[in-house]
Amino acid sequence: MLFQQDIHDRLNQEDWKTANKRLMAKMLAEYMYEDMLHPETLRSEGKWRWFELPVSSGKSYRFEAEERLFESYDVTATSVISVENGVYKEAGSAIDLLLDLKGTIGMTSETTAHLIKELNATLIADVHLMQQGRTSKELASADYAELEGYMKGHPWITYNKGRIGFGYDDYLAFAPEQQQEVTLSWIAVHETLASFQSVEGMSYKELIGQELSEEEYDRFTKEIKEQGQDAGAYYLFPVHEWQWKNILVQNFPGEIANRDIIALREGEDTYLPQQSIRTFVNQSDRKKHHVKLPMSILNTLVYRGLPSERTLITPKVTELILGMYEQDDFLKNECRVILPGENASINVDHKQYSRLEKAPYQYLEMLGAVWRESIYTYLDDGEQAITLAALLHEDHEGKPLIETYIESSGMDTEAWMKQFYQVVMDPLLHYLYKYGTVFSPHGQNTILVLKDHQPHRLAIKDFVDDVNVTDQPLPELKERLSEEMKTVLRSEPPEGLTQFIFTGLFICHLRYLSHIMERQELMNEERFWELLAESIHHYQNRFPELTERFELFDFFKPELTKLCLNRNRMVDYGYSEGDDRPHASEFGKVTNALAAYRKDLKTTPHL
Repeated sequence: MLFQQDIHDRLNQEDWKTANKRLMAKMLAEYMYEDMLHPETLRSEGKWRWFELPVSSGKSYRFEAEERLFESYDVTATSVISVENGVYKEAGSAIDLLLDLKGTIGMTSETTAHLIKELNATLIADVHLMQQGRTSKELASADYAELEGYMKGHPWITYNKGRIGFGYDDYLAFAPEQQQEVTLSWIAVHETLASFQSVEGMSYKELIGQELSEEEYDRFTKEIKEQGQDAGAYYLFPVHEWQWKNILVQNFPGEIANRDIIALREGEDTYLPQQSIRTFVNQSDRKKHHVKLPMSILNTLVYRGLPSERTLITPKVTELILGMYEQDDFLKNECRVILPGENASINVDHKQYSRLEKAPYQYLEMLGAVWRESIYTYLDDGEQAITLAALLHEDHEGKPLIETYIESSGMDTEAWMKQFYQVVMDPLLHYLYKYGTVFSPHGQNTILVLKDHQPHRLAIKDFVDDVNVTDQPLPELKERLSEEMKTVLRSEPPEGLTQFIFTGLFICHLRYLSHIMERQELMNEERFWELLAESIHHYQNRFPELTERFELFDFFKPELTKLCLNRNRMVDYGYSEGDDRPHASEFGKVTNALAAYRKDLKTTPHL
C-alpha cells in the first residue's frame, strides 16, 4: 500500500492525541475571541478562568484559560474535558468538538463537512511538525529558507494547513515542513497569450539570462523549434509540477494542442518551498530571484493563485515603494529597511474564463510568475534573516525560539524588545504616516534581520498582494499614483488602513508573542504592550510635523473594529466560490489595550 511505512510511523496514537488537544485549545480560544462562543464562567482567580461551554442539552465542555488583553484567552490544552450526562472524560478529538459546536456557531452542514477535511489535514501536518525534533537552540542559527520549514502555520486560523487539492503524496513532496527541495518545470507561452512586465532597466532577456544557464536556454529554445515554432515568439517561465498536472493541462488543453503553450523540461536549479507554499527560494544559487507561482489549492481563506490585475502591475508597485524609499533619508539611511523588489512578472489570462462575467476568482489566477529579489542579496556580513513567524516558534520541549535569541544576544528581555519594536515599527509607521501606504505586516511578510541575535533592521516583502493605500488626499502619495495603480491597489479609509498594522501585526502576531512572553515569564503582557506604545510615541516625537496624521491613523482608540478570520470561513463566507477573494469579516469591536498609553498631541499642520 502507498506510504504504508510512513503513515504508520507518523500517525501514532500518542502524537495524534497531543495534536488534537492543542488544536482544541486553539479553537476554543480563537472562537471566543471572534465572539462565536460565549462559555459560562464557573470561577475565576486573578487572570485565570474556569469555563463551561454547553453544546447540547446533555453535553458540555469544561476548560481553563488565562485571560489576556485584547479580549483574548490562552487556553490550557490539557484542561479540556467533556461532560456528557454527568460523565466526565478527557476530550481528545478536534473534529468531535467542531461537530458539537456546529449548532452553537451556526455553521451549515456543507461548511462543517469542508472544515472537517481541512482540520484533519491540519492535524496530519501538526503531527509531522511535532516529530521534527530540533531544539530552539539548534534552530537559532538556522538559515532563512530552512527555518521556514519548522513553522507551524497561521497562529490565528484554526484550519491553517487545510491545503485542499493536495493528496498525501503532494503533501510529502511539496509542503514546506517536509523541506524537500524541488525543481521547477518550465513552459513556453506564446507572446499573444502572455504579457511580461518589469521594473525600468530590466528586460525579459536580462531576466532569463539571470535565471537560466546558457545550456538550459539553448535546450529550451531547441525544444520549441522541434515543435515547429519560432522560439523568439515565446516567453519562458517556470510552473509548479502540481499546478501543471492538476490545473493547467485541464484548463488550457486547446492552447497546448495549438502549441501556444509548450511543455519544456525541468530546470536545473533546486528550490525550497516557503510557508505560503507558492513561493520558492533558490538553493542552487541564493542570489537568484525567489519565485512566486500560482498553486490553485485552497489554504486558510483563499486559493493560492496570482491575481491577474495585481501581477500585471507588480513591477510598478515595486517602483512606487522603492521610489518612496530612495528619496527618504529616514527609511534609506537610518532604518536601512530592506524592500526585496518584485522586479518582473508574467501573466497569462485564460481566454474563456476572462470573458465570463463574475467568474470565480481562482479561474483568473491560474498561470503566471513573479520574480522577487533574493533576501540574501541584501544581507551584510553577520546578518541573519528570519520571518516574524519564527518568533512564535516553540520547540518540542516547549522552549520558545525568541527566548534563545534573547539569551544569546547579550541583552536582557526588555532591552531586546525595545530594540525589536524600534526596528519593526519605525519603517511601517513612516510608510503609513508620511505616504499613506501600508503593507500587510503579518508573520510571513515581515522579515526581521538579526545581528548577533539582536534585532538589527527590517525587511518587508510581498507587494503583489499586500500593498494598500489611503483614500485621503496625501500629496506625498497622490503625486506618485498612476491612474492604473489607483484602479488596482486597494484604497482604504483611515481606520481601514490602520487595521493592516493593528490587526495584521498587533492582533495576528504580537498577541501570540505576548502570550509566549507571559507564559514563559519573560515579560508580563502589560509591559509588552506598553513598550509597543512607547515605540509609536518615539516615532511620533521624531516627526511632529505629521501630527494631524497621527490622529487620522490612530492606534490609541479605545476600541477598533474587530476583524475575524475563522468567522469568515465558518459563518459568513463558507466555501462558496465568488468573483472576489474573501476578506476578513468585521464583527463588533475589540477593546484596544494601547488606549491606556494614549498621549495628547499638539496639532501641527502638515504643509
